[in-house]
Amino acid sequence: MKSARLNGRHRFIISSFFFIMFLCVLASINEVRFDSFLKFGQCALANVPSHNSSLENNIVASNSSSSSDEIRILIGILTLPDQYQRRHFLRLIYGTQSPLGAKVDVKFVFCNLTKEDQKVLVALEIMRYDDIIILNCKENMNKGKTYTYFSSLPEMLNDTDSPYPPYHYVMKTDDDTYFRLNSLVESLRPLPREDLYYGYVIPCRSMDPFVHYMSGMGYMISWDIVEWIRESDIPKNHLEGPEDKVFGDWIREGHRAKNRYNAKWSMYNFPEPPTTCTHELWPDTIGVHLLKTQEKWIRTLKYFNVTDNLKPSKLYHIP
Repeated sequence: MKSARLNGRHRFIISSFFFIMFLCVLASINEVRFDSFLKFGQCALANVPSHNSSLENNIVASNSSSSSDEIRILIGILTLPDQYQRRHFLRLIYGTQSPLGAKVDVKFVFCNLTKEDQKVLVALEIMRYDDIIILNCKENMNKGKTYTYFSSLPEMLNDTDSPYPPYHYVMKTDDDTYFRLNSLVESLRPLPREDLYYGYVIPCRSMDPFVHYMSGMGYMISWDIVEWIRESDIPKNHLEGPEDKVFGDWIREGHRAKNRYNAKWSMYNFPEPPTTCTHELWPDTIGVHLLKTQEKWIRTLKYFNVTDNLKPSKLYHIP
């Protein structure tokens, strides 16, 4: 009996040994086959773009596309060198607005400095804010200042290292006009970026932008018209007169601005005193004109809740 049990154990041990050896050999063969298959798969897929790299390319393309779609706007506020307080006030107004999907530069525009204090104070403003354009002209309202503004821009701004055009749209406005930049940008999104004339149509009762001209409260043109103003003899030969009407004459005589946009009644004069050009303050507003007093500015700013984003702090208490 003992001999038979020993023989059975020997057979079991030998069988187990050979079985383990078989498994090891089989595993080695499969490993070789798997490596070969893996190498073959890598070869076969070498020229196929991976999903991840395709996604990365799409993100890059999307980002570059969004930056190329960014609207670039220059707002030139025609003012006077001595209007220091008004400029500081307007810096608050526009510096606290952040329009989405747009680059909006607000610049203060006036003619040559004539006083010693201006040369110091305006220079300090430029050093601090870099938001002033000084034109080579004698200060005036209706004797060519607007022409000098528009015609000087191509030489000032065309830079081979910057995108072209430097701005899609250029505006001329006054320092008694308030623009809501987000609303302005949104109104421009569907509009052409060439041969465009945008603003508030005059006379006040008119809604047809092809009959007369846009009010000097704030009108905007595309960059190609800015370049045309610099190159054409039509504006050069017709400088004097109400600047907004004269500008409309240039456009008509030069057969420019086949694309026109009347922003009435999103642009209007302050409601008091009431005239055919005024409108009540309302949410669908782009610009309000004739803010000649601090009280009118404050009423307008309060209506549009411009301080809603003020963050709470222990440093101040504003009821």
